[in-house]
Amino acid sequence: MGERSDATWAAKRVGISVPRQNGKSQLLVARALAGVLLFGERKIVISAHQQDTAREAFSKLVEILEADGNQWLMDRVRPNGIMNAINREAVKFRNGATVQFKARTNAGGRGFSSDCLLLDEAQRLKRSAWVSINSTMSAMPNPQVWLLGTPPTPEDDGEVFESIRSAAITGVSSSATWAEWGADPTAEGYDPASEYTRWVANPAWNTRINHEIVQGEFESYTAEEFAQDRLGIWRSELGNSGSRAISVTQWDASAVEEPPTEGRKTFGVAFSIEGSRLALAGGLRHDDGVHVELVDALTGNVEEGLAALADWLAERRHGVDQYVLAGRAGAMVLAHLLRERRVPASRITVASTPQYMEACGLFLDGVRDGSITHLLSDGQAVLDESVAVTDKKVRGTGWTWAATVPDGDETPVEAVSLAAWAAKTSKRKARSEGAGRALVL
Repeated sequence: MGERSDATWAAKRVGISVPRQNGKSQLLVARALAGVLLFGERKIVISAHQQDTAREAFSKLVEILEADGNQWLMDRVRPNGIMNAINREAVKFRNGATVQFKARTNAGGRGFSSDCLLLDEAQRLKRSAWVSINSTMSAMPNPQVWLLGTPPTPEDDGEVFESIRSAAITGVSSSATWAEWGADPTAEGYDPASEYTRWVANPAWNTRINHEIVQGEFESYTAEEFAQDRLGIWRSELGNSGSRAISVTQWDASAVEEPPTEGRKTFGVAFSIEGSRLALAGGLRHDDGVHVELVDALTGNVEEGLAALADWLAERRHGVDQYVLAGRAGAMVLAHLLRERRVPASRITVASTPQYMEACGLFLDGVRDGSITHLLSDGQAVLDESVAVTDKKVRGTGWTWAATVPDGDETPVEAVSLAAWAAKTSKRKARSEGAGRALVL
C-alpha cells in the first residue's frame, strides 16, 4: 500500500499466492473497505472466475456490515444500498463509493474499469480476459489491480498469474508487489507428511485450518496436487527432484532391519511400457501384514534375459504361492516361459489394468497404514530411489504409478506393489513348503 511522491500507488499490481482456506476472501473484503473508507476510491470491483465465488465475497462483506457492533459501519451504507440480485451484487456507500462483484466468465473486460480491481482465483485468469481488463483500466488516474490465487495446476489457465509472479520476483517489474506463502521443497527437513511443513505454508494453520481434513487431502491427493494445493508450491519450484506419493516419513517408518522369516511368498514382475526396463520383487505374507523386497531391476535389452529370469523363478516354484506379471511389453511372454518350465498356470497371473490399479492403491495404503514393510538395506537403494520419484498418475477412473523425472524408473515400485497385492489377495491354502525361509532371495 506504499505511495510515490505524487500520491499514486507504488505497486500497480499486487500478486498474492497462498494455499486455500487461508483468508484470501477476507483480504479481498478488507482491501475493498479500505478503498471505500480510507483511500477515497469511488469504484471497486471484486471478481472471481465464477459468479458463485464472487457472491461468496459479497456475502462476507454483507456479514461484516451487519455484524453486531458494526452499526457505525452500516451507517456509511446508503439506504437500500445493498444490491442482492443475482449477477448484480453490489454495495453502495453514502460517500458515493461502490463495491461491485462480478464473474469473469464470458464477461471480457466489460464493467471492470475501476479504481481498484481485486481478481480472485487468479490462477484461472485467461490471457484474453487480462488483456481486455487492462485496456479498460488504462484510463483510470491511479488504478491498482490485485491478483489472488493458488499455484496453477495443469488444468488451470495460469499463464497470466505465472507471468505476474515471474516479473515481480525476477525484478523485471518495478511496479509490482508479490507475496507468497508456501513450503520450500529444497529445504532440509522438507516433508509433506510433517505438521511443520504444513504450518510453514499455511498462515492460518493454527486458527482456521482443519488438520484432519488436510491429512485427508494428503492421503487422497497425488503428491504434486498436495504440494500445489495445500503446500503452495509452484510446479516450477518442484524442479527436477520430482514428486512422490509416499513421503520420506512414511517410507522410513515402514522400513525394517530384520524381515519376517515365515509366511507365504509371492513374486511381482513389472515391465515398462516400451519394454526397456523390468523389475522383480518378492512379497511375504505373515501374521502382521506383508513384507516386500526388490530382487532386481534390469535396463536395456530385457527380452534377452527373460529365459534366464523364467529359469530363476521356476526353480523357486515350490515355495511360491503366486507370480503376478504386468506390462504388455513382456508379461505374456514371461507367463508362457514359466508354464513351459512347469510352473502351474493357476499360480501365474497376468494382471489386468483394474488389477494393476488395485495393486497400486493397496500398496500405497499399506505403506501409509503400516501393514506393508520393506527392507532397510543398501541393497534396496534402487527401490528407495524409485519411491522418491514415483507419484500417482490419473488414468480414466483410476490411477497408476509413474516416474516424475525424465530418468526416473517406476517399475521397482510397480513390482513391489504387484508382489504385495499377490500376497494380500492370494486364496491358496497355506503349505509347509518354504515355511521358515526368509524372503531374502
